[in-house]
Amino acid sequence: MSEIHGLAVHAAGAHLLPYKYDSGELQEDEVEVKISHCGVCHSDVHLIDNDWGISRYPFIPGHEIVGSVTAVGSAVTSLTIGERVGIGWQADSCGVCEWCRKGEEHLCAKAQPTCVGRHGGYADAVRVNWRFAIPVPEALESENAAPLLCGGITVYNPIRNHGVRPSFRVGVIGIGGLGHLGLQFAKAFGAEVTAFSTSKSKQAEALEMGAHNFVNTRETGAMKKLGGGFDFLLSTVNADQDWMGYINALRPKGTLCVVGVPPSPIALQAFALVGGQKAISGSPTGSPSDIAEMLDVAARHGVKAVTERFAMSKANEAVAKVKKNQVRYRAVLAN
Repeated sequence: MSEIHGLAVHAAGAHLLPYKYDSGELQEDEVEVKISHCGVCHSDVHLIDNDWGISRYPFIPGHEIVGSVTAVGSAVTSLTIGERVGIGWQADSCGVCEWCRKGEEHLCAKAQPTCVGRHGGYADAVRVNWRFAIPVPEALESENAAPLLCGGITVYNPIRNHGVRPSFRVGVIGIGGLGHLGLQFAKAFGAEVTAFSTSKSKQAEALEMGAHNFVNTRETGAMKKLGGGFDFLLSTVNADQDWMGYINALRPKGTLCVVGVPPSPIALQAFALVGGQKAISGSPTGSPSDIAEMLDVAARHGVKAVTERFAMSKANEAVAKVKKNQVRYRAVLAN
């Protein structure tokens, strides 16, 4: 297939419109993937609206892709025609820098996002460097697996990299598209898990998804009652928070890790960090090997995205619902 059909945005904030492009000759290190499902990530909304100033129009959004390999380049050795694969935020990297050589391609300065400067997954097919097309375990349904390729790895990587284990008390801040996966993975790592949410209506679901405790952060004094018992707090929200309240909720040597991007700078009193040897960190997505490991853990521990399905042709409707935070918990487009 050299002509790929999809839905593209032609200007910041515009509606998606039918679009086709010629993908040209298949490069030796590329695979072509026929797309069955593509998640609608909040990052797609930011790219459509050019909130980050990196969008190049026209482009087809979408970077939580599941589909089957339909063509392989001459240098591709480990993927076969018909194999089901997943593609996340990244489609390529330089392959030779220190980070690529260490297997941390997501930190490569020349990392190529799947739908920035190229076309993504709101389409019938996509091409990427074969190293970024990850086999999907049989146990995972395509619809539930698609959001794992960005949302899932975004919460899995910090939980793993910060050494979460059964002795840990972990808090997940915000129970939405990222947070509902964070609860499931933290439980899979054996931790005692607390969900923090402004929506009391999510309590029953949060407990079903792996939380042992639920804190309604709208309740007066809810944060003060916690004391300082948490080893690890994962903030998945895109809103400003009581950051000092969360730092105070950490025990000595605890870490607050930010994966959602709030609109304002995070202001903290340094003394609280210094006195308790506490840390604040950030985390992006993950490398191809991280994604493969995350999918394997999800398959073995029954971690899956809670999804709302839309036909690919209804992508504008799905994007609008994601923008208004009306989806529980991830929108997925299906061809």
